Amino acid sequence: MSLSPVTPFSMNFAPKPSRKHKAHDWMDYLRESDGLGEILAKTEDLAKLKTIINAALTKLDLGHLCSKIEAGWRSGSQDELFLLVSSASIATRLQQILPSLINELTKTGLSCKAVKVRVKPAPPAWEVKPRLATQRERPQGLNEVAKKSWESLLEKLDPDSGLRSSIEKLLKNKPK
Repeated sequence: MSLSPVTPFSMNFAPKPSRKHKAHDWMDYLRESDGLGEILAKTEDLAKLKTIINAALTKLDLGHLCSKIEAGWRSGSQDELFLLVSSASIATRLQQILPSLINELTKTGLSCKAVKVRVKPAPPAWEVKPRLATQRERPQGLNEVAKKSWESLLEKLDPDSGLRSSIEKLLKNKPK
């Protein structure tokens, strides 16, 4: 019996990739991908929109508000801009300059017919904690007062009453 020498080609290794292929840039991958390409495009559009709004606010001497404003288009419409702000005072200030802001945005080539300003709801100051099973004891039966009340009602009912039979079952199944 003779053993043949083992060559690298006889083993089940994947062949090395050719050096002609280059690694794709991750941005190219995102653009080519069906699902992620659309998300990337919307994200890039929102980033451009934010830059344009920041430039317009800076021209109106309100550049310090840029970080406190989230912008987007109203769903289904590319001509109504939606600004979400962190406080009512910022919303009021923006409402006062809306005509000037729309004018500045139009100068940059951004076509919008209306701008809606809304205050972002504040997160709740309280925290909901799950209730532990040991915090609350479940009642075990009827207390004496409840039992006497049911028994006195039972004495007043007709023997053929459907309510009477229900109360009898209750008293029988709910001992103290």
